[in-house]
Amino acid sequence: MDTTDDLVIGLRAGNRAALARAITLVENNGKGTGDLLQKLAPSLGHSMVVGFTGAPGAGKSTLVGAYVRELRSRGKSVGVIAVDPSSPLSGGAVLGDRIRMSEHATDPDVFVRSLASRGHLGGLSRSASHVIDIMDAFGKDVIVLETVGAGQSEVEVADIADVKVVVCAPGLGDDVQAIKAGILEIADILVVNKADNPLAERTARQLEARTTGALSRKIPVLKTIAVENQGLDLLSEAIETQHHLRDHAQKEKDRPRKLLKTTTLEFLSSKLDEDNQALDLISEKLVRGEISFEEAARQCLEIASKQV
Repeated sequence: MDTTDDLVIGLRAGNRAALARAITLVENNGKGTGDLLQKLAPSLGHSMVVGFTGAPGAGKSTLVGAYVRELRSRGKSVGVIAVDPSSPLSGGAVLGDRIRMSEHATDPDVFVRSLASRGHLGGLSRSASHVIDIMDAFGKDVIVLETVGAGQSEVEVADIADVKVVVCAPGLGDDVQAIKAGILEIADILVVNKADNPLAERTARQLEARTTGALSRKIPVLKTIAVENQGLDLLSEAIETQHHLRDHAQKEKDRPRKLLKTTTLEFLSSKLDEDNQALDLISEKLVRGEISFEEAARQCLEIASKQV
């Protein structure tokens, strides 16, 4: 079994097997995960992270595959994290996105990994952020993160990606007006894919009008035909432009804070699960009206702290 030092050496040497093993370790939260991430911390900050999100049916996976193709034509090395729905039997990723990107399987400068969402409503696997760090330390120029496609819950991608691309299908019609500000506010770029559809131009105009009226900033609206590789050069340039506009210094501070809060909550939850009897007693008091929710929460924190 590899030690964390072995994995670090392998990652820095560009060993793909070490990359795969390191990702498996953090995805399963295996022993040594914390030590590995700590040792890799000084090596981070090289990669550009691009998040693709949007509702199912917009051709998101096809667009991601075409974008990877465009990046390779520019000499960029690429890591792809495709967050798939979980199998109801095994809990693992269904692997649909990896199958659709099989054209890149033999390219040594492209590494595709499917992660299971495992019921996480934000559209991202809990381990996705750590997998990004590992690919970053490995030396990938661009890391592409494709989310499940659950709709409005996809805003979590904003906490991780440097540039957020929201993919829309043509023919939204009046539904454009129903798009909540949440999914628009995270977008750095809006893409109407399948632009050969006669309704694509109308959809693009509606999105431009919707974002101009709802937001204080102008969001680029682009049209692509991913299956024909059309519009990918403009999309790639727009992503580079948006990346240069980011406040990376602030992001370096914000991302660890948000991840720390999430990890702390998950840690407390796991500790509470270790003492179901005490948790049941507190719940019963709450139901009987003997204590408030605030007091119940305080008692839960005390239980979790004793488990540390």
